[in-house]
Order: sequence, then C-alpha cells, then structure tokens
Amino acid sequence: MIFGENDVVHLYMQGHDFATLDHLLVDNSIDLETAALILDNVPTFIRYDEMCQQQSQQEWDHRCQANWYMPQSYKDLDIAEHVLSLCQTDAELQRCGQELMLFQERNLFNLLRYLKYLVDVMTEHELIWGVGRGSSVASYVLYKLRVHRIDSLHYDLNPNEFLR
Repeated sequence: MIFGENDVVHLYMQGHDFATLDHLLVDNSIDLETAALILDNVPTFIRYDEMCQQQSQQEWDHRCQANWYMPQSYKDLDIAEHVLSLCQTDAELQRCGQELMLFQERNLFNLLRYLKYLVDVMTEHELIWGVGRGSSVASYVLYKLRVHRIDSLHYDLNPNEFLR
C-alpha cells in the first residue's frame, strides 16, 4: 500500500506498531524528515515515485507480491498440486497443467496462492464477489480456484488471452 500523510497519522494515532514493518511506502504528501522524527521505529521510508523510477515492472510486481499478507499455510501450499487435485476429468487435468506451466513461467504461483487465500476469506465471511471480468475468465485455473464462475474449458476460451 502507498500511504499518504493522513494514513500515517491515522495509523500512528491508533497505536500501530510500525516496528513490524521493514519499510513504509509513502507518497509525496509526507515530509520524510518530520515523519522520521515522529515515527522513529520505522526502519525505512520509501517514496513511491522514486521507487517506480528505480525499478522495472517485474521488480515492482515481485516486491509487492512479497509484501502481501497471507498465512504461512497458504505460503507453503503446493498450489499446482492443489489445483490439479480439483480436476475431475482428463480434459481438466490437461488444461490446468498447461495453464500452471504458463503461471510458473511467469513466476505467478504466489499470486495463485494469494487468490486461494482471498477466496477462502471471502467465502468464510460470506462476502460476495463478481461472476468474472475481462480476460481473467479465460483462465481455467482461476475458475477452479473459484476466483470467477466462467467455465473457460466449456466455452473453449484461450488461456493466452489472460496470460499475455
């Protein structure tokens, strides 16, 4: 998350333990010198605009994915095995295997783990989410994880539409 001055003040007033963070990503509304004096237990403030200039899109994505909250059990989950265990036919196994290789080539298994966690939390709390949008419905793996409700295998949707 990118924090503005109001966000940081709000967290500070709520007694948030900033010491648990290795850095805080902030926008240009924050005076870093003043913030460092007030929040002396935050190791590093990083300006979002400066970080964007210094990192490639892949580096940025990797950094963001590394900071998602997710219980250790989801971080340790063999997502490929889990997805394949949800398959009931040879056609489903073949399609999921093909897509999982595409996800792996793009280093997106952590994203799949996070989506599994997110869907589980939404289900547990009886939250409603959409049927599916855009190119994501072309992914049968996302269908099996219940991210969307469009059976892309049934409609013969090309997974490359999603993972291009």
